[in-house]
Amino acid sequence: MKKMLTILLGAGSLFAITPVFAQPKNSYQPTDANQAARETFRKDRFGMFIHWGASSVLGAGEWVMNDRNIKVKDYQKLRQLFNPEQFDAAKWVSTAKNAGMKYITFITRHHDGFSNWDTKYSDWKITNTPYGRDVLKELSAECQKQGIQLFLYYSLLDWYRTDYQYWTGRTGQGTGRTEKGKWDDYVQFMKNQLTELLTNYGPIAGIWFDGHWDQVGFNEETKQWDGKSKVDWHYDEIYQLIHQLQPKALVGNNHHLSTISGEDFQMFEKDLPGHNTTGWGTDVNSISDLPLETCETINNSWGFNITDGSYKSTKTIVQLLAKDAGLDANLLLNIGPMPNGVIQPEFVNVLDSVGQWLTKNGESIYGTRGAGTGLQSWGTATKKDNVLYIHLLDPAADTVSIANLPFKKVKSAILLATGAVVQNVILKKGQLHLSGLKSLEHDPNDTVIKINF
Repeated sequence: MKKMLTILLGAGSLFAITPVFAQPKNSYQPTDANQAARETFRKDRFGMFIHWGASSVLGAGEWVMNDRNIKVKDYQKLRQLFNPEQFDAAKWVSTAKNAGMKYITFITRHHDGFSNWDTKYSDWKITNTPYGRDVLKELSAECQKQGIQLFLYYSLLDWYRTDYQYWTGRTGQGTGRTEKGKWDDYVQFMKNQLTELLTNYGPIAGIWFDGHWDQVGFNEETKQWDGKSKVDWHYDEIYQLIHQLQPKALVGNNHHLSTISGEDFQMFEKDLPGHNTTGWGTDVNSISDLPLETCETINNSWGFNITDGSYKSTKTIVQLLAKDAGLDANLLLNIGPMPNGVIQPEFVNVLDSVGQWLTKNGESIYGTRGAGTGLQSWGTATKKDNVLYIHLLDPAADTVSIANLPFKKVKSAILLATGAVVQNVILKKGQLHLSGLKSLEHDPNDTVIKINF
């Protein structure tokens, strides 16, 4: 993920950047299968992100190679130290399922270039560790068994290889590489690996790209950052390859820009759609009509960080999930398992609690769309057919008003979790008004009022 760019691209950044890049040459027309997959993705609403690999051994997050300027010759020693003997695909998938998550997005290759599967195109891979097993094959089989969709994260940038043009990248410049490889070779390497992933591991729900921002604005002739130059990532070829190999697979790219032809969903890193607390958030006017997704961490780290104990509460996560759904977006919530393959109990405990809330209130999240209220002082709302779900996130709120509803009569109003009748609900000329809400039996995380029209 984009840890270091908090400094480089935030307020007062070192470089002024015009967000441009080479556009795919062909206009993309999604197939019927792809369109159906988009709708399934929207309905699922909640997924698990898994950051894990050789970097986990150092217990300092997935950016440790860059942060400490660890040389390739030293970093590759992790291959002999990474031995996740307690990895259990069934436990990982059941943890997601018990939390009410419908899909998993797994790191196949992060910025340090380590491949979490038995690739033929690199020796820097998990099957060359003492562990020796292909965890992706096991995870894919378990996802199919338990009915969980599998997305694959794939890093565009690489701090390890020499054919990634490291001298043009903003990051990974301290890893000791001196050989200057060929960009076309690196692009072909990515195509080869993506072909493996989409050919040998069963149905893949989508590819989640990250790292585009590493090379935006570098002029290859002057070897200077000018904020304007385009780097040709060959997206037209790469996106087409993915859609040819698995037509249902969705393509997303964490470039923090408007979506381009060939992409099937739009993601927002550590921000709700239309918000910009990080400094790299996508402008509100750049939100597409594609499915949307927020990715967020449970603590403050993506990869395993032994000193990070800032765990989010059940309330914080439930309310984030509700806010995303109210803005018509999914929540992709991250865990960083330990290097032995075990998910920390702090993650499991909070995920179980979220799952308990969803057992009673999931109807207000899954398969819904944002009701158009946005975020209000009292909370937000979702909808499904002739049903409106009011997510009362502030227990101090006593009234809720929503205008311009296309309904004429309220059939019933209840607390979704308990079935208790909610009084003082008035609908007049499309204006809904609820009062006396302080007296309700509130859920400490999110009180959902279900209104049938």
